[in-house]
Amino acid sequence: MKKVLLLATGGTIASRPGESGLEPERAPAELLRAVGELEPWYDVTYRGILNLDSSNIQAEEWQLIARSVYDALEDYDGIVVTHGTDTMAYTASVLSFMLQNLQKPVVLTGSQLPVGTPLSDARSNLATALAAVDSDVRGVSIAFNHKIIRGCRAVKVRTMGFDAFESVNSPDRGEILASGVRLYGRRQPPADGPCVLKDRLCNDVFLLKLIPGTNPRVFDSLLGLQYRGVVLEAFGAGGLHFIRRDLSAEVRRLVENGVSVVVCSQCLYEGSDFSIYEVGRKILDTGVIQSRDMTTEAAVTKLMWALGQTDDPAGVRRIFETNYAGEITL
Repeated sequence: MKKVLLLATGGTIASRPGESGLEPERAPAELLRAVGELEPWYDVTYRGILNLDSSNIQAEEWQLIARSVYDALEDYDGIVVTHGTDTMAYTASVLSFMLQNLQKPVVLTGSQLPVGTPLSDARSNLATALAAVDSDVRGVSIAFNHKIIRGCRAVKVRTMGFDAFESVNSPDRGEILASGVRLYGRRQPPADGPCVLKDRLCNDVFLLKLIPGTNPRVFDSLLGLQYRGVVLEAFGAGGLHFIRRDLSAEVRRLVENGVSVVVCSQCLYEGSDFSIYEVGRKILDTGVIQSRDMTTEAAVTKLMWALGQTDDPAGVRRIFETNYAGEITL
């Protein structure tokens, strides 16, 4: 019987109706009961570390979650983190970077309906998360709607549907069928050394989604606000306009002032390649970093993590040219 630690952080799965809408409740009886129903198959320890709607989970909470996971790794076969769905993909991505050489399963899950409602998906998602631990799916994953998704490839794509998450530009790690757990791909090879916690983050990162006609002066504001990193969601395979409103000159000024600028595509699927078109090459010439086929969530959190590790823009570039947890295809 696998020994599992369940770290609760709040979210819809633990929510009840309040005066202002659904509010997370610390250790709701229905959630404890759902965990207890699974105890004939798993030795589960419940520990509440946060009680937040995931919209309120930020860098400080990521550090708390990462440290809580790291401190418990030696004593458990795997760890399940219950979490709100809205920012779960960000948390799963950043944990993938903060927990280096992770050789045990760390699985995030939650639900689209509170555990106490009749049609809730909470119990099946908890069971999927525990099945991922039981199957030794190492590294950070999200378990949802009978799917197991690599944490740094997950994106929330539906606000109400139970199939809320998809794995982008990477196959699912596994799924739950009537016949049991089916895993896909090769098992993660053993790490060269023990798990290392690298939890320093830089919160001075901004995400900007471009629209046709974006005013170049917005980059002056980012520089004035002393952001150290910027992720730009550009058009298609990779392009920013330079006619009438030249964005390339302002991006160059950011880079020359030591700001790490990461460029990605607004398209959800397939990778960007800024070398194809003139509108992309002008940006590449400014010294930006390509995120290729990374999700926006992974690009943002990797930049926050990279800037927590180094102040050197060249060092940030090297980090983005390294595949740490399957977040990028090189």
